Amino acid sequence: MSADNRLNVVLCWHMHQPQYQDQGTGTYIRPWTYLHAIKDYIDMAAHLAAVPDARAVVNFAPILIEQLQDYATQLDDFFARSKKISDPLLNCLAQGVPEELAERVPIAKQCLQANQERLIDRFEPYRRLADFCRQHLFGDTFTGNYINRQFFSDLVVWYHLAWVGETVRRCDPRMQRLINKEKGYSQLDRIELLRVIADIMKRVLSEYRSLAEHERVELAMSPYGHPMLPLLADFGVARHTMPRAPLPVETYPGGLDRVDWHLHYGREVFKRILGVEPVGCWPSEGGVSDAVLLRLKEHGFRWFASGQGVLANSLRKSGKSLDENIWPHRAYRFRDTDLYGFFRHDGLSDTIGFEYATWHGDDAVGDLIHKLDQIARRIPSPEKRIVSIIMDGENAWEHFPDNAYHFLRPLFELLAQHSHLKLTTYSEYLKTHTDAGQLDTVSAGSWVYGTFSTWIGQSDKNRAWDILVGAKKQCDKVLRDVETEVDKKTAIEKQLGICEGSDWFWWFGDDNPPESVNEFAMIYRNHIAYLYKLIGLQAPDALFENFGYGGHAEHGGVMRRGRH
Repeated sequence: MSADNRLNVVLCWHMHQPQYQDQGTGTYIRPWTYLHAIKDYIDMAAHLAAVPDARAVVNFAPILIEQLQDYATQLDDFFARSKKISDPLLNCLAQGVPEELAERVPIAKQCLQANQERLIDRFEPYRRLADFCRQHLFGDTFTGNYINRQFFSDLVVWYHLAWVGETVRRCDPRMQRLINKEKGYSQLDRIELLRVIADIMKRVLSEYRSLAEHERVELAMSPYGHPMLPLLADFGVARHTMPRAPLPVETYPGGLDRVDWHLHYGREVFKRILGVEPVGCWPSEGGVSDAVLLRLKEHGFRWFASGQGVLANSLRKSGKSLDENIWPHRAYRFRDTDLYGFFRHDGLSDTIGFEYATWHGDDAVGDLIHKLDQIARRIPSPEKRIVSIIMDGENAWEHFPDNAYHFLRPLFELLAQHSHLKLTTYSEYLKTHTDAGQLDTVSAGSWVYGTFSTWIGQSDKNRAWDILVGAKKQCDKVLRDVETEVDKKTAIEKQLGICEGSDWFWWFGDDNPPESVNEFAMIYRNHIAYLYKLIGLQAPDALFENFGYGGHAEHGGVMRRGRH
């Protein structure tokens, strides 16, 4: 196969975290934003930088990049002015663990929230600390009063040593020294580790900016607060694929205006921090509808991406046949606009996320490339076709050995030099390819099963929407008041955007572990309560009712498969 007859392949990594910072106090309630930054975001940038011919699309939610920038600023302020860090876990590295046992126990509990096999068991000193915690702090033989401060200090250090990305661990001598020490970490050791983290947080976004400037990466965005846009616009679109689903009591007021706000404000944040005017959008969770796509076009986007289930449902809705050699492997033009859609290959993407973690890295890479090569050989005119592997860029890798180092690096290397496959980006593809299918309408849905069942249609999820609808109505009254100050209106709109995030509705329901349901219910309540505080009202009692007990989910609920 000649070089100009290669199958186009896009690796699209989506990076997002909801707002974990309490907007009232400034305290970070959970540490997931910076932990994924020092592990997953920095590793992905390093792999791309190491392979000159590699290409990828990296999608960021603006609410995430705001948090990344804030962490970097706070760490700079700590080293320059000894200013307290507002993340309790990071502050343990800076100031030491709290004196009171009641404050230490939650810190210890957080330090056990890591993949047992890949992060904890990998390091024997960390495993011993974790086992001791389970027995003497959280087990039947509580002896916490007799555990000294050094134990907790070592536990916090090891938690961070385990989370730091593999590319950093292999190259930074400070990491090697701290790992080899094993125990008895001093204040100087903790500060050294904090400097490693600060260095990563300072450069992680700049690494992606640099890759984009050199056309190695295309940076794309999701709407500001990562909301499920089609549901904001109209709850009723859920019935496109769930005709009998129960829905919230009332519609979301002014939803299309909120869609516009998330797209407009998101672009402002994205451009200000990353210095890039995005032309592509992964709508939160690949959630699309006709109304949302028209809005994307109005806000200047050239392409969007969604799930394979959405495409299949849309083609069936239009009465079009599904030739498996063609329909999943092409771009689609929406109506008569210049907005193009690309759709996730569920089989390949899900195999990476849920199967390859237990394979030897070389075997996994070989299998994936073989599958892509078979597609290239099977379909007509492969140079006109495109395969989209679209994945969560964070949560899959902790299930792989060494944070997927032995999978991602050779994957980029072998794809970059393959004779039948061409790594590209969506914008690069659209420069030279005009062949596209036609979508006059889309069947509203997300990348998960092609439906919205993960976010609406269960009693607990609907209850969360009812609470948000009530808060939105009260906000509208304040926002319409001409006497309300501009700064206050801006704060209310931003806090509302945080509350509209898709994550809260994802985590409610019986398809998630009980502990996660409780954790995200707490964060959701916190954000809604602060929204009511901004508008000068007391939060309703319904906000503090139980959001359900949860159930069981694969990979702890942080990931889903694209199809059942």
